Amino acid sequence: QVQLVESGGGLVQAGGSLRLSCAASGLTFSNYAMNWFRQAPGKEREFVAAVSWSGGNTYYADSVKGRFTISRDNAKNTVSLQLNFLKPEDTGVYYCAAARSTYYPFRSDYWGQGTQVTVSS
Repeated sequence: QVQLVESGGGLVQAGGSLRLSCAASGLTFSNYAMNWFRQAPGKEREFVAAVSWSGGNTYYADSVKGRFTISRDNAKNTVSLQLNFLKPEDTGVYYCAAARSTYYPFRSDYWGQGTQVTVSS
């Protein structure tokens, strides 16, 4: 059974930082690209960042480029998202997702339950 468990969310002031983590189990982690998505209240889920299976390629939404950094540790079956210079519009539930596809954009096959990030102004 595949499980993706996010952690690290919380309440932070604008300009602050958070580090989200996603722990994966039940799959061969190094065979999966990993995505982060987010969903703000009343809005559709949107892509935030992705990393290839090896970690060698990363991709970002324009809205977070230069502020967020995605990384992975295949030895620990984890993917992380460093959030810097946070803005109130970054508020939402952040989800990690595992994607078996080889080519970007990576279609997600498995999803976590999400972790809440709230940025106050």
